[in-house]
Amino acid sequence: MPSKRTPKSGTIEAAEPTELSRQLLNAQEEERRRISRELHDETGQGLMVLRFQLEMLASDAGTQAEKGKLQESLELLDRTIEGLRRTIARLSPRVLEELGLIAAIRRETKLVSRHTGITAHLKLPEQIEHLGHDLEVAIYRSVQEALHNVAKHSQARNATVTMQVSLTKVSVQIEDDGIGFSPRLVQERGFGLTGMQERAAALGGSVKIRSGREKGTRVRLVFPREHPRPISPTAPENTLQRVNAA
Repeated sequence: MPSKRTPKSGTIEAAEPTELSRQLLNAQEEERRRISRELHDETGQGLMVLRFQLEMLASDAGTQAEKGKLQESLELLDRTIEGLRRTIARLSPRVLEELGLIAAIRRETKLVSRHTGITAHLKLPEQIEHLGHDLEVAIYRSVQEALHNVAKHSQARNATVTMQVSLTKVSVQIEDDGIGFSPRLVQERGFGLTGMQERAAALGGSVKIRSGREKGTRVRLVFPREHPRPISPTAPENTLQRVNAA
């Protein structure tokens, strides 16, 4: 069944799930892991060796002018290494595997807040039972992409990430108070929504976007839980957190 959208509200509903779409997403995640490992093990290590050599040259520099140039090179290299680390973090859900879904979302939100100055508010359960690898990756990637859109396009001052988990479904909402956009632009430019749609479709979920000029944007994702498990009784409303830019 093809995707449906309501131009007036900017709503997008994901297509029916297929095993092929799930397999394609798994293959995509595996390729991202491979690329991130290569960037870390080869490019990252090479940059660290280069940094060590520049430090040696700076310590042996004969003039202040030479030391100044080498220091500028070191600062540029440090920014490049930091950028590479952010790219690796976006490529690989290693943080998800190491910290768990809730902590990974907190970390991603904090990074966006730090680099943009946007104040982020979190309404998340304190903890949840494991939801399954595919579902957790889909949620994390969707939040990551939505926050990237907020940082890049919204000009917002505030953003809120809300998650609610029941025995049968998981709902996630990312909302900002930015400039918004017209539904037509969603269709023309995508804003990274294709990936969200594909992940939701693969798991039988839905994606809904509501936005308007100067009215902010709200992205709501709902995923079914295939194997219901007990969850923490902590309600999202009781765990409101504010993440300030560092």
